[in-house]
Amino acid sequence: MKALEKKLTEVFRTLSGEQRQSLLDFAEFLASRAPLGEPAELLEPLPIPRPENETLIKAIKRLGATYPMLDRSKLLHETSAFVTQHVMHGRPAAEMIDELELVFQRHFEQIKSGSVK
Repeated sequence: MKALEKKLTEVFRTLSGEQRQSLLDFAEFLASRAPLGEPAELLEPLPIPRPENETLIKAIKRLGATYPMLDRSKLLHETSAFVTQHVMHGRPAAEMIDELELVFQRHFEQIKSGSVK
């Protein structure tokens, strides 16, 4: 683990203040993920409104709360790709959040229709 911590520290030091905050937000998101286990009971998505000026990481947290029935580990690859595109490539958060909402909705529809792998 020491090598990973060292690498993370090295990368962290190369980032701007805003990028450091995004990395910290994402790390907190990963740490807060629900533990893996039995799939959550199929419910309808909760009506959690999207606040103005929402950050991408807060949107991921909101969508996780909106869709508690989704297995977050199955969304990890896609959500981390969104964070990378936003942080490293500068894609606007609002645009990324619009797309991210569609990803969560698509995963929900797949569960609802029984077409989940």
